[in-house]
Amino acid sequence: MTVDFIGDRPVTACPSPNFDARALPVSMIVLHYTGMVDGPTAIARLCDPAARVSAHYVVEEDGAVLRLVDEDKRAWHAGLSHWRDTDDVNSASIGIEIVNPGHEFGYRPFPDAQIASVIELVASVKQRHAITRGNIVGHSDIAPARKRDPGELFPWSALARLRLALPRPTHNLMDPGWTQSGFLLALERFGYDVTEPMAAIMAFQRRFRPDLIDGEIDAECRMILLALLLPRPRGDE
Repeated sequence: MTVDFIGDRPVTACPSPNFDARALPVSMIVLHYTGMVDGPTAIARLCDPAARVSAHYVVEEDGAVLRLVDEDKRAWHAGLSHWRDTDDVNSASIGIEIVNPGHEFGYRPFPDAQIASVIELVASVKQRHAITRGNIVGHSDIAPARKRDPGELFPWSALARLRLALPRPTHNLMDPGWTQSGFLLALERFGYDVTEPMAAIMAFQRRFRPDLIDGEIDAECRMILLALLLPRPRGDE
């Protein structure tokens, strides 16, 4: 599949050789930050056959969108990862890299123009593949022991208000009083790999409670997770 425009926004072809055939239909979108010193360095790596990494799209800080791999191909962006019933996340997902130096090179807020492009791109991909908002996730959600991107500064609420991601629940919250093992069981049911419990808890907090990422299970975390497991979590809208 070739996409030359996202809405009225042009998409520039920048082909990467790093892809192969899908084994699953597309059911997810995974958002990343590039985590390198600048955009050109990241793009060069994503197109380097020796690196063996890629993504379907890159969104630059000025909002420009590049297509590296066609959507019908399996890009190599997720690595060892898991979400819900899927282990081959690369086969089931569209990967979007968002240019940002990340935690290692000076993590900073994402510019408005960049987020506007991310929103248009996510909306287009979501509609094209009938992806549920619960399957629009960050790299840290699918690989909590390895990754922190797109990180606590990413404005998930802006996507949630447009029904492009799950919101942080804020309405009718109740504390189920789960034990730690009960919380982890619920977290696994929601979709996370809880093999490394602390990492999974912090990934959940980074996504849904980014103001406090301490790895501690408290009443607020329990209330948020319970609400997310209900049919219609409300908040951020």
